[in-house]
Amino acid sequence: MVKLGFIGFGNMAGAIAQGIIQSAFLKPCDCIGYDINDEMMQKMEDMGIERAHNIKEVIDESELILIGVKPQGVETLLNSYREQLEEKAIISIVLGYDFEKYQELLPASTRHVFVMPNTPVRVGQGMSLIEERHSLKEEEFKFVKDMFGAIGCVEVVSSHLMATAGTLSGCGPAFVYMMIEALADGVVKEGVPRELAYQLASQTLVGAAMMQKITHQHPGVLKDQVCSPGGSTICGVEALEKGQLRATLMSAITAAVHYKK
Repeated sequence: MVKLGFIGFGNMAGAIAQGIIQSAFLKPCDCIGYDINDEMMQKMEDMGIERAHNIKEVIDESELILIGVKPQGVETLLNSYREQLEEKAIISIVLGYDFEKYQELLPASTRHVFVMPNTPVRVGQGMSLIEERHSLKEEEFKFVKDMFGAIGCVEVVSSHLMATAGTLSGCGPAFVYMMIEALADGVVKEGVPRELAYQLASQTLVGAAMMQKITHQHPGVLKDQVCSPGGSTICGVEALEKGQLRATLMSAITAAVHYKK
């Protein structure tokens, strides 16, 4: 079994760890990790993941190393452990560090792949994009696909599409949570208890999404099937159109794609 090492254990790395352990793809004893934050280290320990004393220990003990540090810390990390990373295999989930970037920063013998997952991997419902260009061995690349496949859906994507496609899958959950909150608020306003409202909103979004995914029907066709002539749904659709829901969501994606710090 492959030993997976985590360097950095923030929200995304922690979600991946929780997902792969809950899915039984890996056992906690198959993982080791290190984070400079004591709270994150405690989170690791609570999952049963072995706590390393330092980054070097993670590198030495792992066959595959998942880098989940903040973008501003990547180059310092790679420069500090350049020699130890020789002949190692890396999975990076750090935004902005794709194949080309790592080719510039890593030793020639270090194999690497860039993956853009999203937080629903924590519950086995993630959407992970794996960059088509990589330098992993065939069996390592298969392991990465299988691992992310165990915690959701996987797509291998051309390098030039990673940033844009990853914006939808990466930022999209936040937009969906806002929709859930707003839909729930709507019925709470009309007297429905809050917890029931969240259940109704969440399951409705899940069910509608699965309907489109399984049937492959155009979303507009599925929408029309719900809208009876002169009925309540078409009145609600009219309100959404007046509120420019579609344009607002498109603008949200555009804003996120072209985000510059």
